Amino acid sequence: MKQEFTVKPVSGYLAVLVAILLLGGAVAGFYYEFIWLGFLLTLLFVLTVIGLTIVYPNGSCVMVLFGAYKGTIRDNGFFWVNPFYIKRRVSLRARNFDSEPIKVNDKIGNPIKIGFVLVWKVSETYKAVFEVDDYQHFVLVQSDAALRKLAGLYPYDNLEDHEAVMTLRSGGEEVNDELEREIRERLVIAGIEVIEARINYIAYAEEIANAMLRRQQATAVVAARFKIVEGAVSMVQMALEQLSDKNIVELDEEKKASMVSNLMVVLCGDKDATPVVNTGTLHS
Repeated sequence: MKQEFTVKPVSGYLAVLVAILLLGGAVAGFYYEFIWLGFLLTLLFVLTVIGLTIVYPNGSCVMVLFGAYKGTIRDNGFFWVNPFYIKRRVSLRARNFDSEPIKVNDKIGNPIKIGFVLVWKVSETYKAVFEVDDYQHFVLVQSDAALRKLAGLYPYDNLEDHEAVMTLRSGGEEVNDELEREIRERLVIAGIEVIEARINYIAYAEEIANAMLRRQQATAVVAARFKIVEGAVSMVQMALEQLSDKNIVELDEEKKASMVSNLMVVLCGDKDATPVVNTGTLHS
């Protein structure tokens, strides 16, 4: 398989000087009725002008002669090349591709919407021009395929797959690195360098978003209740120990149970408790 190679073309300014001389000679030939010389110099002038080309910074020019690859100009400037070359300009600048979120299924089959941003550039002009039909379209299609494959490797979160070590939502840099590696492997055939690939949007699809939101809220409520109960038990235990150690009041098992019940209601309730003042004795 051929590889890209660079060439050093002739300066375009020198070619312009030659073109001016040819034009002057053609005019003189017609003036002095050397018609054949005038036509010949005119033809050479036209070919000289056709061979002029400009390569802009971070640009390149791929040259082909009758189907044969003749090299790539990577230097920027004003040049002259063989006028019979077919010249194709390829930008070497970095480009952004911000995908629209697509609907896919995660590892456990939940429909999700996921999008990503890709930063890429052409590194080998020969592969970009001749190994694929349209390298820009190739980047879009293969990046989309890589994203779909990645989404099928991991669950969205670990609410259903509790054994999942890494998920799409919490994977962070590891998931992005996996996406970047997958895209790079797919685009190397086209001479494309992947600078960065990152997931920039991920959410449940609309048809299950509300159900999953309620499930996440329920999970959060259960976790919060667990912490509240855990703290309340610790506070009740501390209260009983303090009352016993400082001999403030003697409580039998029945009174301890009543006190624990009242404290748990106060500490675990959703609303502020309304105190009831007992003006009698502890046993009234």
